[in-house]
Amino acid sequence: MPFPDELGPAIAVVDYNPNWPSDFNHLAARLQAAVGDRAVAIDHIGSTSVPGLAAKNCIDAQIRVTALSPDLVDLLESAGFRCRPEPWNHTETSYGVPCEKLVFAPPAGERAVNVHVRVATGPNTRYALLFRDYLRATPEARESWGAFKQRLAQSVPDLFDYGQIKAPATNILMTTAEHWATQTAWTVR
Repeated sequence: MPFPDELGPAIAVVDYNPNWPSDFNHLAARLQAAVGDRAVAIDHIGSTSVPGLAAKNCIDAQIRVTALSPDLVDLLESAGFRCRPEPWNHTETSYGVPCEKLVFAPPAGERAVNVHVRVATGPNTRYALLFRDYLRATPEARESWGAFKQRLAQSVPDLFDYGQIKAPATNILMTTAEHWATQTAWTVR
């Protein structure tokens, strides 16, 4: 759930913004400075990482680490990021496997971001990267997914409800992405 300073108008899914990659690069530099060599990689993930895809104006970054540990929370909080407290921001299921994670909000008053900290070898890390790469490589899927999200946001303006409805649709999308991954011999890079 959003922190009080993140509350705003209803969900808005907007057309792709060509500034999103530079917004991510700025965020990634801050995250790298905060966690240093603890990061195996910092990835631009989610819909804003897919050129041409409609999205909420919220940059999603993924910090891949070898292990989750309390000092990561300390490092990111020292840089102003706020650890999201909800249970679903600490555990998620990918491919039927429960995976630990951490999710951070931006410092108060800054642009909307979600920083996902995941174990580099975890299935949830693979899931996020496959989602991105499949939609980057498949124009028909990208256009359909963007149109679906825009229609959903128009009819379901509440963030929680929007997410609850979008989750099963994402799983259907990812079934097709898995088929694509097999056909193309896609792997995490």
